[in-house]
Amino acid sequence: MVALTQDELLAEFENMTLIQLSEFVKAFEEKFDVTAAAAAPVVVAGGAAGGAAAEAAEEKDEFDVILTGAGDKKIQVIKVVRELTSLGLKEAKDLVDGAPKPVLEKVNKEAADKAKESLEGAGASVEVK
Repeated sequence: MVALTQDELLAEFENMTLIQLSEFVKAFEEKFDVTAAAAAPVVVAGGAAGGAAAEAAEEKDEFDVILTGAGDKKIQVIKVVRELTSLGLKEAKDLVDGAPKPVLEKVNKEAADKAKESLEGAGASVEVK
């Protein structure tokens, strides 16, 4: 196996999407039983010149979707919660009844926006953090 230099690795990371990079970091953490939280500023600082500001703005890549209220259409909200999660009917109902509760945790921005849109479409009030 040919070892890549640090510059070659950074060039490869530059070509990855945030989702791909996030998946890589998770796999790296699992494989080596480490936490990359301390390394995150190094990765941002090591980015392409001129792109560092954009990467800093995109640094938050994990969001929580919080159900703050079920609204008038509780049954539709329960159905959407079941679609978004792997919860059974009772668990989804308990989650909706116990609002405010997180529906999804540590998801990317696109998934959080889609979940928020779906839940609001069913009549729920939602917050993304």
